[in-house]
Amino acid sequence: MTIEPLANGFCFGEGPRWFEGLVWFSDMLGEAVHTVTLHGEMSTLPLPGHAPSGLGFRPDGTLLIASTRRRQILAYDGESVSVLADIADLVPADLGDMVVDSAGRAYIGAQARDGGVIVRLDLDGRVSVVAGDLSFPNGMVITPDGAFVVAESTARRLSAFTLADDGALHDRRVFADGLDGPPDGLAVDADGGVWAAMTLAHAFERITPEGVTDRIDMAGRTAIACALGGPEGRTLFLLSSTGAYPERLIGTKLSTLDAVSVDIPAP
Repeated sequence: MTIEPLANGFCFGEGPRWFEGLVWFSDMLGEAVHTVTLHGEMSTLPLPGHAPSGLGFRPDGTLLIASTRRRQILAYDGESVSVLADIADLVPADLGDMVVDSAGRAYIGAQARDGGVIVRLDLDGRVSVVAGDLSFPNGMVITPDGAFVVAESTARRLSAFTLADDGALHDRRVFADGLDGPPDGLAVDADGGVWAAMTLAHAFERITPEGVTDRIDMAGRTAIACALGGPEGRTLFLLSSTGAYPERLIGTKLSTLDAVSVDIPAP
């Protein structure tokens, strides 16, 4: 696999998503959300006072943004940003990643090292805790067969739930454990394989319940998050940095967005 540089010059990239021909991602320490074209042209949505992380798009195109330290969910309608929900009273720690299901419900992780939770934000604005007792919940994906997979970073495992029609999470189980390092951001492909950013292993790995099937070595860079997209769904977008601890990178602009072609496309 050949890694192709796409964009750089931002502080700490998180939560990439492919939507309407663009890669969208958060610059958590740069207080912004960026978009990048396949030609590397970048535009920026400034979010002063927020440290954005997880992103997700609702069916109507509204972009949801997790504001980590304020513990709020923001909404961007293409023109303005508003606070959609304040979930500070429900969560034990700052917010992290997010995934939005086909009905438009958002699932957001609160990154406690012990006792982490996932909160669901419904279309009518109601919020509820739908999973708990997680070890630093990080990246999240929904597989083609309806499984909800979350990275538990400090436990070095991926856990799975059954996603019910009403948005509830049931039947918690291990998807993969004993991983090479703490998993961060995730992406899922059409065969249900999960690409995971293996931070301290400096690689992205495609993981199934049977084991690791593919590995992309980042030559010493810290793997942070990934997304599948592109015109045919076969481009894996890779966010990496020079370290796994954001607080040590404040003021730098050393994160990069790269792209690599893979065999199995996005769902």
